[in-house]
Amino acid sequence: MTDTPLASPAAPRWIDDPQHRTWLAAEARRQFAFFRASPRKNGGFHVLAHDGTPLPGEVQELHTTTRLVHSYALGHRAGVAGCEAIIDAGMAYLWSHHRDADHGGYLWALDGAAPCDTHKLAYGHVFVLLAGASARLAGHPDADRLIDDATAVLDRHYWEDGAGLFADEWNRDWTPFSAYRGMNANMHGVEALLAAYEATGREVYLTRAGRILDFFLNRIAPAEDWRLPEHYTENWQIDRAYSGNPMFRPAGTTPGHSFELGRLMLQHWDLAGRPDNGAPETARRVIEQALANGWDAEKGGIFYTLQFGGAPAIRDRYWWPVTEAIGALSSLMKLGGTEGDEAWYRRLWQFADAHFIDHARGGWFPEIDAEGQPTVTQFHGKPDIYHSVQAALLPLSPGVSRLAETLPRIG
Repeated sequence: MTDTPLASPAAPRWIDDPQHRTWLAAEARRQFAFFRASPRKNGGFHVLAHDGTPLPGEVQELHTTTRLVHSYALGHRAGVAGCEAIIDAGMAYLWSHHRDADHGGYLWALDGAAPCDTHKLAYGHVFVLLAGASARLAGHPDADRLIDDATAVLDRHYWEDGAGLFADEWNRDWTPFSAYRGMNANMHGVEALLAAYEATGREVYLTRAGRILDFFLNRIAPAEDWRLPEHYTENWQIDRAYSGNPMFRPAGTTPGHSFELGRLMLQHWDLAGRPDNGAPETARRVIEQALANGWDAEKGGIFYTLQFGGAPAIRDRYWWPVTEAIGALSSLMKLGGTEGDEAWYRRLWQFADAHFIDHARGGWFPEIDAEGQPTVTQFHGKPDIYHSVQAALLPLSPGVSRLAETLPRIG
């Protein structure tokens, strides 16, 4: 193991240990440095190879653009130099290219300047809202128009007020594409709504985030032994037979999403004034169930998906569930935590340090093979800073909400 994040054995909690916190700050800076090679000269962003050079191809997906804006806005708030150029490039590209001037909304993917996937996905649109909110917290002058435009599109085409949830997908001209409903877009919807509330103070964002959390964590999770099915019918009944794209819409449940939703429930609870509603206990149940079922006891890491009863389904091990587990554990520990939380937090960082972090070049490898070595099956290059940089930044913030406002300076 190189560049260890470990504190000394006598340190009671890594999250408070100065050595560990110094390591987290350095790891975040390394990631920001690696992904600075992302911008294209003609607009948009490259996907980077493992060595940091641009991969061939001109396809630009909406979630890549928005996540880079969000991540570098966090970096700007943390005092990392040079973040403004990527925020500016992403904000400009969202408005000039992804935004559909003919029909409204935002296109999922472009090849150069030409649309190549024109579906209008709730998943993509909530990331537009997240980018706008994060850019506003970073002081970007175009943030308000992006927030307002994304909010209007989400209101008009996605939000189902009776259910208190987001619908999922349309064609470019807003004709129906499918009746699919899913948890993933709603989970990231909660993330975006909470960020928008932190950025603007508009109560509607907090209220809607609470309604989504109530459905999945207070209604679905207890009935499913604290696991969270991914797929639903148009009437928001669990669709146990659904099996779509094995990467983006796999069957069953995804422990990584349980970590994310558990952390987001704690963020909402904190922003709502910490009401006596059992949210911390519910979040803990969901997070602990995902750890119990998702951790590969033989090889380490977290299984990508589980069957409905909790047995492993897709055994592949990716970087992002580990990063999300780290974020969830850090939130539990900030609220007091347990010895078990501390043990998991250490175990997760040790595994990430040994298998996912590229100590030689920066960034994280997105997947590992059965022997724990980097491999290329589902992901090309290092496609994302969003998950891994938040794993480094979340423990550095003193609270469980208002990350952008409370980050210490690490630049």
